[in-house]
Amino acid sequence: MTEYYKSKLASGLEFQDYCAIQFSKIGIPITSFSSTKYQYEKGENLQGFEFKNDEIFRSTGNLWIEVKERTNINNEYVNSGIFRSDNTKFYVMGDYEGVFIMQKKVLQALSKKYKAKENNMKTSIGFLFPVKRAKELFDYIEFKKPQEND
Repeated sequence: MTEYYKSKLASGLEFQDYCAIQFSKIGIPITSFSSTKYQYEKGENLQGFEFKNDEIFRSTGNLWIEVKERTNINNEYVNSGIFRSDNTKFYVMGDYEGVFIMQKKVLQALSKKYKAKENNMKTSIGFLFPVKRAKELFDYIEFKKPQEND
């Protein structure tokens, strides 16, 4: 694994934990799998949510919807993101201010309308999905700013 991949994985897990706390505040408990075995065999959690932190969607106006990935440039691409074969039903994407809750099957159908491309790091293939369109099709959960004792 490259250092870039490791850092993205660590920040993704931190974001997932943050979302689990936020979801619990609105009555949706998240039971995440901690072992690699169950994450690969089942998915991120029992509830079927895949959490993705898109740190730049507000400035770009697009969400990056992944369809394939590889851990480093020497590996082959494998199905990932919305085409990963696991229990994921909802692709939860956003940032620390809020997230879109998008149905995986809907994103799979929409992917046919968008051109997939490789990211700059050459570790992921996906498509850019306009935030404007996401607002029309999917629910958005705004996170309350944490209080001092949170």
